[in-house]
Amino acid sequence: MSAAPAARQVSEPTAPLEGLLGRGRLGQAFIDGEWRAPSGKAHSEVVNPATEAPLAELALGNAGDVDAAAQAAARAFPAFAGWPRAERAALLRRVHGLILERAEDFAQLLMAEMGAPIAYARAAQVPLAAEHVRVAAELAESYPFQTMRSTTLIVREPIGVCGLITPWNWPLYQITAKVAPALATGCTVVLKPSELSPLSALLFAELLEEAGVPPGVFNLVNGDGPEVGAAIASHPLIAMVSITGSTRAGVEVARAAAPTVKRVTQELGGKSANIVLPDADLEQAIPPGVAAAFRNCGQSCSAPTRLIVPRARLAEVEALALEAVAAMSVDDPRSEETTHGPLANGAQWQRVQDMIAAGIEEGARLLCGGPGRPEGLERGFYARPTIFSPVSRGMRIAREEIFGPVLAILPYDTVDEAVEIANDSVYGLGGHVQGEDKEAAREVALRMRTGQVHINYPAWDPYAPFGGYKQSGNGREYGPQGLEEYLETKSIVGFA
Repeated sequence: MSAAPAARQVSEPTAPLEGLLGRGRLGQAFIDGEWRAPSGKAHSEVVNPATEAPLAELALGNAGDVDAAAQAAARAFPAFAGWPRAERAALLRRVHGLILERAEDFAQLLMAEMGAPIAYARAAQVPLAAEHVRVAAELAESYPFQTMRSTTLIVREPIGVCGLITPWNWPLYQITAKVAPALATGCTVVLKPSELSPLSALLFAELLEEAGVPPGVFNLVNGDGPEVGAAIASHPLIAMVSITGSTRAGVEVARAAAPTVKRVTQELGGKSANIVLPDADLEQAIPPGVAAAFRNCGQSCSAPTRLIVPRARLAEVEALALEAVAAMSVDDPRSEETTHGPLANGAQWQRVQDMIAAGIEEGARLLCGGPGRPEGLERGFYARPTIFSPVSRGMRIAREEIFGPVLAILPYDTVDEAVEIANDSVYGLGGHVQGEDKEAAREVALRMRTGQVHINYPAWDPYAPFGGYKQSGNGREYGPQGLEEYLETKSIVGFA
């Protein structure tokens, strides 16, 4: 693993950020088709995680701003719900084209606001976000919103005003995963992006305005969870809330939403397992497994951070895992050679440090990494890619979501034990299985209690439903199942 001197770290604003600042966007909400100053007086700093220096001040909204946005969305809903599906698809295709046109601006903003290495922002954060919009446009035209069953017409129609709460780790990606299907169905939206990474959300709002989204159909209110998030969850005009965040945040949203009996979908925490079967080709299984666990610096809810391997092959696994980490470059996110930049914020950096300390205290062997910053990086929220092996399933590092570049290797003696270890979690979001015998891998995948399982590192499928079992949440995103979260079902009996 290589590290650059601290002097090479970034501190200056990017050109797209200067553009947002010049247009006053960090001091505004987007409500009813207008950019306006929020009624709240609170502000928060947007911090550059590579330097810990503030980039800008963000004006935070309050419950009054949420009310204004919800009122606007409710007024806009009847007309927008009546748009022909082809017009909604055309709108989304304009949005998709604008994202691709401004892809470099989005990449620069993601690098600035949450430390994504510029190469990773260009290769993953932006294009995968754009895919959600493309798929939603396609589904707007192809989804069967009306079907006949005997003499009954079954109608799937938009649920109404949707409150969307998105996280800081995949800012644009999670916004498009919610906003695009909501618009595809004819719903109107009140979006609260994370106040820690709001820059890409503000540019996205500008693109929607440019694409011709009618006033009130899309609204954005910046703010924190206790004020704006709670106001969205409890607002009587908002028919459903979709949140991606921690399990704790999901519980609070559900609690606030309960009195209005609105639909709540939650994509929450994870502690995903990667089962390496005895017949797996370790050179094909282990390096991609380490890369998957550490993608986005480990700040992915479905990252497979429990690597479950045959005990007899533990030494081989450890050697290959060390080689994989040695090829990583933790460095200035501006460098195109950097594979891993800083963690997104100071609170998350401290969480990772605390969990590394817990692993050491509990007696797990530190294979590589450990506490503190990588050598030569004295400032910024940089963490050392860390692997513990062997780890027992009762340790905190094997049970709690860390959300950083920390991998636990857990050995097993039988395949049944491997499945038992994988399912021994309060979470059930993602999962992986590696093996040469595809049928055996399929059998293991079917036994895993988790919302999505990948066999032998397949290509990402934007149509595959994504969501969790247990404390990883409820509801699904992506593809037709994700679209259906924004629909109500009406049956008209005797229609034929």
